[in-house]
Formats: sequence, C-alpha cells, structure tokens
Amino acid sequence: MSAHLFEFRTIRGEALPLSQFEGRVLLVVNTASRCGLTPQYRELQGLWERYKARGLVVLGVPSNDFGAQEPGTEAEILSFCEVNYDIDFPLTAKQTVIGADAHPFYKWVVEVAGEAAAPRWNFHKYLIGPSGELVNVYGSRTDPSDAALVKEIEALLGP
Repeated sequence: MSAHLFEFRTIRGEALPLSQFEGRVLLVVNTASRCGLTPQYRELQGLWERYKARGLVVLGVPSNDFGAQEPGTEAEILSFCEVNYDIDFPLTAKQTVIGADAHPFYKWVVEVAGEAAAPRWNFHKYLIGPSGELVNVYGSRTDPSDAALVKEIEALLGP
C-alpha cells in the first residue's frame, strides 16, 4: 500500500490527494501553533524553500491531539503560520492523528511501521519516498535541519 492512496483536505477546504505528489519526496509533519516545538515551522519552511525545486513537498498536518496546543480554527491556524513563520508549504485541515479516529494516513503508518511509529507529540515527521513508500519516521525532537534527515531527503531526491 502507498501513501499516495490517501487524501486530506487543505486548510482552505480543497481536496488534497497525496497521489498528486507521486514521483516527489514528501515530509508529513503533524503541527501545532502553541507548542514548545512550534519554532520548527521556520526550519520546515527552510527545507521547503531549499528543496522544493528538486521535488520535496513539506506537508503540515495541524492537530490538537497533544496538550490541546492547536485549538484554533483553520483560518486562525493559517493566519498564525503565514504571519509568524511566512509558511507557504501545503497545510491540511486540522486532523486527528492518533487513536481510533486518526486520519487513515496515520493508521496506515502504524500498520506499516508498528505502534511505535504513531505520533507521540507535535512535529512528528514521516518521510515518504517518490513511490509512496514510508521511508523513515523521525520523532518530534528531531529538528527539520537534522543532518541525518537532510541527508536522507537529499538521497531520495537524487542528483
């Protein structure tokens, strides 16, 4: 099964099928606006700007699942991201990412990689290869600029 079989809604309410990213590298990150890790938005935007021309897509998935740190509406989340971090990478509508009501993408990750792959906090990262395969899982405390993560992204993007 491939990540490309799943669909989200954008933060503005439009369909966002992951199949549109086939052939590209995808970094899926559950985000929150009121978390101690929220400054990672800056590094995620930096990754996006540095590698989007080579085929990287950063996809932010706002979630209120951890510490109620994303209580706002989609409009409030979008405004926060644009005003505070100048975010222009794609954001989904707010999602549940853990438990029985988790978005199907997150249930798939657990099926593929085991329960330990489920998000434990905000800013958990999933690296998806060009064919939709789950390549790696990075915890919340792994900065988007982490050398191992960047090296893996670059390897997937190729020369």
